[in-house]
Amino acid sequence: MIIVMNKTATEQQIDSVVEKIKHLGHGVNISRGTNRIVIGAIGDESKLTPEMFDPMPGVEYSMHIVKQYKIVSRESHAENSIVHVRNIPIGGEKIQIIAGPCSVETQEQMDLAAQQVAAAGCRLMRGGAFKPRTNPYTFQGKGVDGLTIFRTAADKYDLPIVTELMDIRMLDTFLEQDVDLIQIGTRNMQNFDLLKEVGRINKPVILKRGLSATINEWLMAAEYIAAGGNHQIIFCERGIRTFETAYRNVLDVTCIPVLKRETHLPVIIDPSHAGGKAWMVPALSRAAIAAGADGLLVEMHPNPCDAWCDADQALNPQELTELMQSLKGIANAIGRSL
Repeated sequence: MIIVMNKTATEQQIDSVVEKIKHLGHGVNISRGTNRIVIGAIGDESKLTPEMFDPMPGVEYSMHIVKQYKIVSRESHAENSIVHVRNIPIGGEKIQIIAGPCSVETQEQMDLAAQQVAAAGCRLMRGGAFKPRTNPYTFQGKGVDGLTIFRTAADKYDLPIVTELMDIRMLDTFLEQDVDLIQIGTRNMQNFDLLKEVGRINKPVILKRGLSATINEWLMAAEYIAAGGNHQIIFCERGIRTFETAYRNVLDVTCIPVLKRETHLPVIIDPSHAGGKAWMVPALSRAAIAAGADGLLVEMHPNPCDAWCDADQALNPQELTELMQSLKGIANAIGRSL
């Protein structure tokens, strides 16, 4: 940690900061520049916080110089990590497309969706049994029955299932149903109790970015999971909230190279929730793959006009097949495969 003293700091104020650092068990290095004096605290930064020094007389500000997220950082693990969902790798050379409806509706709907997802060449299937909705009067998902329907449909085509966990109390049910990849949604990115619980299990986790979360906050949320012992984490960008109203959310493609620099963990993109319209999904998907994303989380419904949830952003089966074909060329161009 470094503590920057302001221009008017006295020697007594500097000595007070130095003594506090030593009292906390750290070494001290003082750099005297033309306009500022910078005091470096040498030792374990995790034991120090800016709040310890910022209120002290003569201190302009203090800051950590080592990243607070340790386990998920690129510094702790230089090579790219691959998260396996059953025998399917996410990360590495092969790009994975996870497709399926926003919500589980009926057995017939999910059976048909599973068939179409597999036919398009996707290796994993998404579907929501528990739905976090802005409007409390809209469809909230079929709950446990939805998990059973989903599993029955996906197993016919040997598709691992991806679904959202909203409540700690449902974790045992998810484990009993053997959900292959647990999704923590955008509204729960900083539900720290939930993050701690999924950190204690041996299941891969998708961590979606919060509506207005910074990348640092997102990385720290992942650290909560990793600190519990579960390092099988996949970051998912799904668009952030800005002033723009022309589309649902702003897809932050820039986060892909930034995350690739900061963390060794895989990064995927949800173009459906970003654009909010089916016609935007192919363009956003292609941009994400070109920028280095390890996969996509795409909404596809057998008949989008009849969808109970997010009908406007769901691709139909033909559109999913066409998207998969177009992505193969981009993947090949950057030395990867679909």
